[in-house]
Amino acid sequence: MLSCDLERRQPAANHTSSVNQGRNYGEGRISMNTLHPWVALQTKPKNEKKVDHLLRQKGYQCLTPTYRLRRKWSDRTVEVELPLFPGYVFCHLNSSALGKAVSTNGAIRVVGFGGEPAEVAASEIEALRLLARSNLLREPWKYLPQGTKVLVETGPLAGVEGIIDIDGSTRQLVISVTLLQRSVAVRLDEDTVISVIADRSESRTRFAGDSYLAATLLRKA
Repeated sequence: MLSCDLERRQPAANHTSSVNQGRNYGEGRISMNTLHPWVALQTKPKNEKKVDHLLRQKGYQCLTPTYRLRRKWSDRTVEVELPLFPGYVFCHLNSSALGKAVSTNGAIRVVGFGGEPAEVAASEIEALRLLARSNLLREPWKYLPQGTKVLVETGPLAGVEGIIDIDGSTRQLVISVTLLQRSVAVRLDEDTVISVIADRSESRTRFAGDSYLAATLLRKA
């Protein structure tokens, strides 16, 4: 049974089959640049690896995190590598490069709204980047927009925020990509230290209530 040390923490101001670890296709160093946002490029089925490779050949930075899955065939068991986000490749692009990216063989479109590309949150990309570089067990998971939010304090995912999820006797960190409404579950090591992040809405409500009380007391003084 995996256990995680918990402590309460205030939020920063800016802030079946056997599953095994995976990696990122053609993983390279990723720099965060707000002038060149990360976008989600939709691909044809089972074309994620090819699109990732072709875009890298064009000089673009891409991220396609994967996981490993053991499948039993009639005569043997094989381990296959699959994308954590089937049908999508994350790419670091400026507006002038969107057309070239979409014209890549196997690509369909850039995810967006009203004809405008939508940006994937930098914090979500950073979390996936760290995950891709780790050997932690992970797998696609149901989308969890709400839950007990925690901050990973130690280990390869140090600094990553996510939702803690209990699946049987296992504690997992759920990392989500809000734009795609998809999540990934990561099995944390036994010695991983995590801290609970205080709910921001509760903090705002408490602050508003304290301010009202202070104003009332001042009027009575």
